[in-house]
Amino acid sequence: MAINKVVSSFKEAIADVQDGATIMIAEFTARGIAKNLILALRDKGTKNLTVICNNPSGGWHNPIDVPILIEAGQVKKVIACWVVLGSPAKVSAVEKRYMAGEIEIELVPQGTLVERIRAAGAGIGGFYTPTGVGTAAEEGKEKRFIDGREMLLELPLHADFAFIKAHKADKMGNLVYRKSARNYNPVMATAANITIAEVDEIVEIGELDPEVIVTPGICVDRIVQAPKEAR
Repeated sequence: MAINKVVSSFKEAIADVQDGATIMIAEFTARGIAKNLILALRDKGTKNLTVICNNPSGGWHNPIDVPILIEAGQVKKVIACWVVLGSPAKVSAVEKRYMAGEIEIELVPQGTLVERIRAAGAGIGGFYTPTGVGTAAEEGKEKRFIDGREMLLELPLHADFAFIKAHKADKMGNLVYRKSARNYNPVMATAANITIAEVDEIVEIGELDPEVIVTPGICVDRIVQAPKEAR
């Protein structure tokens, strides 16, 4: 019999996210964000979280994003490639907490961030890259010359949970994305112990065209459908 990964509520979907968990939250300029999963986690009140994402500043006029968890005091560390808003006239919640000594920030070049996540999903022990050589990014990292270029050893980024946003899913968890909402979602879906997908629509097994499935169900543990007004 086929496995049905549908859960009935966002509260149920994140019920086992405990204090101290590491969570990947896919987002990129307000696209492809699992908003209802974030809200459910805020309501649960889980503390001391490490969040891996692209940008935890909440820019681009998006009201539901990682900053909701930061403002609630639930995040102890963010691993990201960008932490500021688009305008120098505004200071993000993550900046304020960092300046107050209330949160830790690990900045990672964007391409390196994605590749570290991909490495975790692929079971790769690490990789060498010239990105960051001669900058603060090289501190504490092994260096090696490869083909005449100095490179840094970067290690995989794993997470306990990944919050994924997809357009459609079948009940086995096969996922289809919509346009730029695809961004970090497919790679993060592979790199967590438990992947939870918030989707606009759930269909029966066999209804999705295999040619448009991006994330196979084997990478997804739970799926939950967003209410129409919240998509």
